[in-house]
Parts: sequence; structure tokens; C-alpha cells
Amino acid sequence: MPEYTELQFTTPAMRILENEHRYLSFLMEEWHAIVLWFEQEHIRLDEVRIRLQELRQAILEFTGPLKKHTMKEETHFFPLLGTYIGFEQGPLVGIQEEHREIDGYIGHFLHHTEGGPDLLSLEDIRAAVRDAGEAFEVLTVHFVKEETVIFPMAEHQLSAKDKERLCQKLNTLIT
Repeated sequence: MPEYTELQFTTPAMRILENEHRYLSFLMEEWHAIVLWFEQEHIRLDEVRIRLQELRQAILEFTGPLKKHTMKEETHFFPLLGTYIGFEQGPLVGIQEEHREIDGYIGHFLHHTEGGPDLLSLEDIRAAVRDAGEAFEVLTVHFVKEETVIFPMAEHQLSAKDKERLCQKLNTLIT
């Protein structure tokens, strides 16, 4: 389980997003442990199939909150911040591209595992699990970028009125 650290943001809207990152990271750690299990050299196919079902279920449970979080950012946060820093280039462009990349990796994993583990070879299963691992890696770096670049930028540049409006829009549950 990730170590708890103090929240770094003071703006309520940024604290909401930061808290959501903490929750999503907690969920990610649970399924990433299964991804790492697949890196063992000698594993039995019957065990692999059971673990794949566990991984698929954990990722399915993760995707709901992730989609709600991403939707908040894409619908409310990024458009507002973009009015201050621009939309054509800069950090928002890369962050939004990462959202699509994450969705792609998770979608690929879910697509290739939807028929059930009994229909897949060990090689096919490991290939699908690699996509889940890539999603984890991109998400981890993505959260760091948002928390070290995007969120501080918003805290410093958004007007008090915009911060308040944003907080009202973001103050919904992702679970």
C-alpha cells in the first residue's frame, strides 16, 4: 500500500483532484501486484488463468472511478485552465494525450481478455497483462505530471472566482 503523505494543495478544487489521485493510486497498487506476479518465470497455466480473472475484475472495478475522474478533468478542469494557459501547445496537450494512451492500454487489456482465460495461451495472457502494466506505468507518471505541473499552475493562475466555480463542479464522488 502506498505511503500516506500530507496533501500538498490548498485550493479545494486541487485537493479534490489530488485526493482522487490518492484513491486511484491505491486501487492501481492492488491490481499492479497481480501484474508483477505474472513476471515470474515458472507459473502454472491453471494459476495464470485464476490470476488473470482477478486482474480483469480489479481493472474493471478501477475503470469506473478512473473514467469519472478523467471526465471531471476533461469537462471542467482542462477547459478552464486552458483559458489561462492556452490549448494548442504546452502541458495540457500532453496530459490529454496521456488520457487517451491510458484508455488505450486498459481497453486493449479488457478486449483481449473478455472471452475468458480458458481461450488464451500463456503467451496471449502475458501480452495482455503487459498492456495492464503499461497502463500502470503511464498512470503513475501522469499523476506526477499533473501534481507537479498542472495542479500548481492552476493554483497560481486561476482567479478566486474560477477556483470556487471549479470546486463546485468537481465536488462529486468518483466511486
